[in-house]
Amino acid sequence: MSGRAEPAWSTPLADPAVVRVPGGWIAYGTGPVEGGRAVPAALSPDLRQWQAIGNVLVALDPSAGDSYWAPEVCERDGAWWMYYSVGHGDRGHLVRVARAERPEGPFVDQGEILTPDELFAIDASPCRLEDGSWWLFFARDVLEHERPGTHLAAAPLLTPTQLGETVPVLAPYADWQLFARDREMYGRRFDWHTLEGPHVVVRDGRLLMTWSGGSWQGPGYRTAWAWAGHPAGPWTVPEEGADVLLRSDEEFIGPGHNSCTVDAEGRDVIAFHAWDEEGTGRYMHLRELAVDAVAPSLEVLGGSR
Repeated sequence: MSGRAEPAWSTPLADPAVVRVPGGWIAYGTGPVEGGRAVPAALSPDLRQWQAIGNVLVALDPSAGDSYWAPEVCERDGAWWMYYSVGHGDRGHLVRVARAERPEGPFVDQGEILTPDELFAIDASPCRLEDGSWWLFFARDVLEHERPGTHLAAAPLLTPTQLGETVPVLAPYADWQLFARDREMYGRRFDWHTLEGPHVVVRDGRLLMTWSGGSWQGPGYRTAWAWAGHPAGPWTVPEEGADVLLRSDEEFIGPGHNSCTVDAEGRDVIAFHAWDEEGTGRYMHLRELAVDAVAPSLEVLGGSR
């Protein structure tokens, strides 16, 4: 294929979380607050045709924040749960949880900050293991490290609104994960590295985690992967080069912050955003994902859905 790929939906939708629901799929994403609600969403019967269903999260009081990021949704205990972060602009984000009776919402915040001890926490992704236990993966700021910045972590999701002890998952390990040099953060300056947007596929006793690294604002943003037998690790990163699933090329600019789902035929699908040519918005794209838990390996297959 030559030229920029056509997005799956013509409306911008950053950080797309595509979830199988009764009758189809819903894509939730990052977008502006409108009419007292956050989190834009779209419904599809087939992963090809998408229709907006409006914003589905009841916004909090403005004192809690004005910027809602990277929702992910799961069904548990007879309800639908949305994990998201809220902050003021790009500062002060912490992870919260909202509940709804239906995947179309409205989702209502449950009054709990799940990551009160973190400096900054975003991109929460719930994951049900094969033994029935739940974990929450997320990104958090870590300052005392050879590559300070945003790292990946996880914690047992004891109930839909309560986390257990947090464990580190993956720290930045390569130069391409640099967000910015000499970045001012927390009253200090750092060569700031970023890993964010974790999402885990559980298959045949293994966890295959996709995530994004670098600066979401530019073409250096990439999607990569690692694997483990348990959320607490150890996590194995494929050798350099084989770790990257998506990078900027003739089709995509800054492809990243993905989720995974399964289509009607049982094929694995990866959803991610990429910038338009003008750099005015991030749009959702879908591709088939080849998953081999035995090898293990992940590969994004070409062609639009």
